[in-house]
Amino acid sequence: MSETQSESSLFPILDDHYLEDLKACGKVLKVNTGELLYREGDAEYCFYVVLSGQIKITKRLGTEEIFVAAHRRGEFTGDLNMLSGAASQATAYSTEPSQVIQFQDFKELLKSCPSSIDLFIPALAERSKYLEVKLRQQEKLAELGKLSASLAHELNNPAAAGNRAAKQLHSAIATLQENMLSPRGQQFSAQHRQLLCQLQHKAVHREYYKTELSPLEESLQEEELADWLESLGVDDAWDISPSLVSVGIEQSHLEPLAAVMESATFNEALQWLEASLTVNDLVTELELSTSQISDLVGAIKSHSYVDRGAIQEINLHQGLDNSLKILHHKLKYGVTVNREYSSEVPQVSAYPGELNQVWTNLIDNAIDAMNGQGELTIRTSLENNCVLIEIIDNGAGIPESIKPQIFDAFFTSKAAGKGSGLGLDISRGIIVKKHKGKISFMSKPGRTNFQVRIPIKQ
Repeated sequence: MSETQSESSLFPILDDHYLEDLKACGKVLKVNTGELLYREGDAEYCFYVVLSGQIKITKRLGTEEIFVAAHRRGEFTGDLNMLSGAASQATAYSTEPSQVIQFQDFKELLKSCPSSIDLFIPALAERSKYLEVKLRQQEKLAELGKLSASLAHELNNPAAAGNRAAKQLHSAIATLQENMLSPRGQQFSAQHRQLLCQLQHKAVHREYYKTELSPLEESLQEEELADWLESLGVDDAWDISPSLVSVGIEQSHLEPLAAVMESATFNEALQWLEASLTVNDLVTELELSTSQISDLVGAIKSHSYVDRGAIQEINLHQGLDNSLKILHHKLKYGVTVNREYSSEVPQVSAYPGELNQVWTNLIDNAIDAMNGQGELTIRTSLENNCVLIEIIDNGAGIPESIKPQIFDAFFTSKAAGKGSGLGLDISRGIIVKKHKGKISFMSKPGRTNFQVRIPIKQ
């Protein structure tokens, strides 16, 4: 007797010579597509060796039928229950016209061919362990599905309320800010108030925001603006300039104000403007954060097939920027972000909340890989009929030993308590199953690049 091993010791493949020997010990049967060999729970069932075609093995978990294995030529069915006399743990049926060798009594086969013990028993023992692990994983996913339903009830309502409140705050704060100027009637003239309100309105609605600045360009612009403000006697010019530059305000936009205001009045106006923009930015962050709660719930629900969102035409760059904003608290202590967005990238058909969760997962992992210190590059481009999104970090890289497991559910390389092992598995489900796209990675020490390809039209 001899055999060759498949990639897994679970499913060794018998060679042709041994298959011929087995034919003499068993009964050769032809099996039609869909024909049942044995059913889960059967007290009496046979042992089969596949000669041709394919035999599929499945198991019930609640109301769901989960895939266990697919046996082709030279492989065999069964588990250790055949020795103990217990009921079958799984169901076996053909998925195409097949031919099998049937053995009515597995114990008798082992007695008549003792050398087969060393082949069949270790494999059947490994299968029992494999099936137990697979069932535990499926049970965890089933529990996750139940948890997601509970989370949806517990979190969506307060999240929706917080989201509405944040949106209403925009209007309320704008009114308040206008009223704050009114008591300064002696210091601010009607012309002053009009110019200042126009400036604030355009800044809030990003009308000055033309192109994304690199970190170096932004720093130089902040320095130039601060120098100019200092020359006009503005207090805290170096604290004020970053807030102004972040919304696209340049020296040229402030010169009309400076021209009609005395130094003290101009100083007061800029203090108000900077505070106004800061409050608006905080409200926007609150709105995005509360929306992210719903997005997180949606991502878990999509992983467990509980719900379906609506597909929309979306701007990928906006979603990437929103994810960066959500993770700002982790970026601000030493991560330089390079945005290399292609102007040729069109809007795509997608589920926006779930895609945002993918970006958040990938960016968060990149930050962790760099220990919060390094360079993060987010690049977009067109590739045939897809948009390619690349998230690149200069961290330590992914060890070769864990690369095959990186997308497995519940696998994490993070320390205990810092990762669930679901982020990349959920992300793959969102990209591959819901968007018909692809997600892959390339990694070496000093550079890891996760690539996501999304079809422009679903």
